[in-house]
Amino acid sequence: MDYYAVIPAAGQGKRMKAGMNKQFIKLNGIPVIIHTLRVFEQDEACRGIILAVNENEVSIFQELIRDYQLNKVLNIVIGGKERQHSVYNGLKVIQERDPIVLIHDGARPFIKKRMIHELVRYAVQYDGAIVAVPVKDTIKAVRNNIVEKTVERSSLWAVQTPQAFRLSVILKAHEEAEKDQFLGTDDSSLVERLGKNVYMVMGDYENIKLTTPEDLIYGEAILANRKGE
Repeated sequence: MDYYAVIPAAGQGKRMKAGMNKQFIKLNGIPVIIHTLRVFEQDEACRGIILAVNENEVSIFQELIRDYQLNKVLNIVIGGKERQHSVYNGLKVIQERDPIVLIHDGARPFIKKRMIHELVRYAVQYDGAIVAVPVKDTIKAVRNNIVEKTVERSSLWAVQTPQAFRLSVILKAHEEAEKDQFLGTDDSSLVERLGKNVYMVMGDYENIKLTTPEDLIYGEAILANRKGE
């Protein structure tokens, strides 16, 4: 089934300490955001991409899109103060009547098409579908640097993106969140607070979000490994 992709890329990523938007950092000589966009550009099921960016960087993104011949970027919208606001701005420009929409972080360039298609399939059956991986490490609840308890990890999952929803469901979730001044940790949390059922799809530990300088080292390793496959 076809879908649209909304990709927030307006955050400045201060933890990366790169002195620039981390979307422009190069992996194997290509900007991170291009690696991400190419996954959707090369997927026949993707009907179009909406990119949410910082208003001061619109021309940079436009130039990259031209240089790398990304024809599926239908719209560039201005991002908001928070990621949630950027996503909402992107959702509002989709004209088609109630398609499936995938929301994906611009700084997660290693998503695989297989996972995208699985999310779309479950988003049709449920109110939404997210991708996540089981937590590997022991998790402890801590207050003021004192361990309160060790948390049972068998039911804990680390959530990634993409997250997939029907446009009508995710738009209503964002509208309600804005009305209530609720800021969620991800898009699924906005849908969950409406009492909707969100299906969890097994993710991939390679589907990392590039957040710190150390992540770039891992990212280069992932690319090198895939080139050798």
